[in-house]
Amino acid sequence: MEEIFTKHAQTVYKYLYSMTRNEHLSEELTQETFAIAVSSINRFRGECKISVWLCQIAKYQWYKELERRKKYKMESIDIYDNSLFTAGFENEIEFKDVVKILLEELESLDPATQEVIRLRIFGNMSYKEIGEVLGKTENWARVTFYRGKLKLKERMEKDEGQS
Repeated sequence: MEEIFTKHAQTVYKYLYSMTRNEHLSEELTQETFAIAVSSINRFRGECKISVWLCQIAKYQWYKELERRKKYKMESIDIYDNSLFTAGFENEIEFKDVVKILLEELESLDPATQEVIRLRIFGNMSYKEIGEVLGKTENWARVTFYRGKLKLKERMEKDEGQS
């Protein structure tokens, strides 16, 4: 399991961060994801890649966290994570600003498109794997990603023109 963690922890973390936009929460949920994976590895049937299975667990952990927060009426996740602005290098700050803007624009898309883009970009999954995770076809995942990418590009160019 240590080898699986070493190989896939970063993918799971990036996928969770794309949804939470919070470093600490993403780390916590990544740990929970792997704890669950360890205890239920015997249920992994090998019908999909292990990274797909781990991202499915991660997604459910995120949904459980959202339900818990809703139940206890906790504050929503801070969209503007202060850690984005503590980087020492200008280009890293600029990159994080672009990612922050991209994530904000991503929220304007429909939930299915958001999920496809997150899995493709942050989960580093193939269209086939995305289709497996979401119970759709590979072609559906490819078309949804392409259309979502076009919408994001249009919105970011529109926002750039307004600044």
